[in-house]
Amino acid sequence: MDKNIRKERAQSLLKELLQEALSSLSDMRLNNLSIVEVFCSKGKYNAEVFIYGDTFNKEERSQILAGLKKAEGILKQYVLNASGWYRCPKFNFCFDETIKKAQNLDEIFSTIAKESTKDKG
Repeated sequence: MDKNIRKERAQSLLKELLQEALSSLSDMRLNNLSIVEVFCSKGKYNAEVFIYGDTFNKEERSQILAGLKKAEGILKQYVLNASGWYRCPKFNFCFDETIKKAQNLDEIFSTIAKESTKDKG
């Protein structure tokens, strides 16, 4: 239980620090990114960083991911300096698809609701 709390604290701190680090970058595409969630592996060797990206097309997404890969060294240095950790996880950036999936489910449920009211009425 105690390890879970430490891991969640680390993930929360990492999310906050990465958001700060992104906003300090000179690349305008990266400044305004919103980090949805961060999941660290056991031992904090790797971190999955989920970014809100519903407003970007496929080409913009690939450019953003390439920019994030280029900026990883700067981001790691920022996290190390701000956190006092002796090691920073390797970042794996990806776009969060849960919001889109939730919207698709909402559409499906509303269609089902409409169909069921037509059948009754």
